[in-house]
Amino acid sequence: MISNLLGGLPSIEIHYFLVQLAIILLSTKTLGILMRKMGLPQVLGFILAGVLFGPTIWQYILGGIDPKFFFPISETAQLDTFAKIGVILILFTAGLETDLKEMKSLGVLAFMVALGGVIVPLVLGFLIGIIFFGTENLLTSAFIGVILTATSVGITVETLREMGKLKGKIGTIILSSAIIDDIIGIVVLSIVINLNSGGQAGSGISDAITGGNPYIGILWMLAFFVIAVGVGIGLSKIFHHFEITKPNVHRVPILSLVVCFAYAFIAEAIFGVADITGAYIAGVVLSTNHRTAEYADKKIAVNSYMIFAPVFFFNIGRQIIFSNISLTLIGFFICFTICGILGKIIGCGGVAYLSKYNKRDSLKIGVGMIARGEVALIVAERGIQDGLVPPEFITIAVLFVFITSVLAPILLKLLYKKELNAPLGDNLA
Repeated sequence: MISNLLGGLPSIEIHYFLVQLAIILLSTKTLGILMRKMGLPQVLGFILAGVLFGPTIWQYILGGIDPKFFFPISETAQLDTFAKIGVILILFTAGLETDLKEMKSLGVLAFMVALGGVIVPLVLGFLIGIIFFGTENLLTSAFIGVILTATSVGITVETLREMGKLKGKIGTIILSSAIIDDIIGIVVLSIVINLNSGGQAGSGISDAITGGNPYIGILWMLAFFVIAVGVGIGLSKIFHHFEITKPNVHRVPILSLVVCFAYAFIAEAIFGVADITGAYIAGVVLSTNHRTAEYADKKIAVNSYMIFAPVFFFNIGRQIIFSNISLTLIGFFICFTICGILGKIIGCGGVAYLSKYNKRDSLKIGVGMIARGEVALIVAERGIQDGLVPPEFITIAVLFVFITSVLAPILLKLLYKKELNAPLGDNLA
């Protein structure tokens, strides 16, 4: 009804888009608040809003009713652009929130825990990919492993904070390892995407240099990280000047966005690296100046989580279609979820145990790393775009994020139950 009325008006495109935005923001925020009250990430509410306006509910549950009859939501270039900006800003702010000093304080241990949390899930994901999808395309199996490497400690952090355990040694290891985990995972993601494209990034500069050779493409991709860090040292000095003179002026977040978008563009257009990787590295580079990074993060996060991020996760929800889920995919999902959970417990907890932590503390570290969030969804969507996994895989990724997000805080509270119930004197000891 609404869409029919709007469709008959002249020059309606921008107004149509504004109505879409209004519906998206209202629905995502409402359901996001609901999820938060249930102790779950808000992004799950954003995704659920997309499901409600997507084809699954209306076409397969409500007898084939077209949701556009009631709500004017459709595929538009504007929404796609907003979603793309949303994912870039999400990764950029994640980079800004990186605390390199804290990572250095734990040094080798945090790196080894993170490495274990990448290698074991990557191998397990690769194996189940081969079992279910064969050996015809090994990159698809490798990409399944890449999705399992992602870690989101937002829920873990809130759980540990609630129990008063965030600032302890276990909490610090989990937080630092998760940051390193994401960095390694992003690099692995870029390598797999580069191999999938055969060294051709769709950019004249990158293709001319690599000559279509995927291995030269990887070397050229690694050159991006070297150059990005080198340029980042100079940028860090510029932002350090702002930190000393005028740390809280509007030019700081504006220039930060310039760096973010420039890194994202250069990464993909010139070096064949995913633009989200460029955005993440830009954030890490700027995070070296803590005060300016914190100020920029606060300002940018407002725009990101008020407008752009909800659109991105809403679009993910609209892609969920249960009609294409077969028994094979259900079996794959069960194995995928089990491997995702055990991969972090074995990989991260195992390294901690080998580093002389007791079994209980090692298990806390492993369990603290099993929660997945927006990074796993971002990686899954990128894989769909590049043809590495089928479209219905986004449904599997969303359900996987939901299960791990619910399971992580429950298991953590069980592991800390004895300490929380101990007498005050025992806790102080």
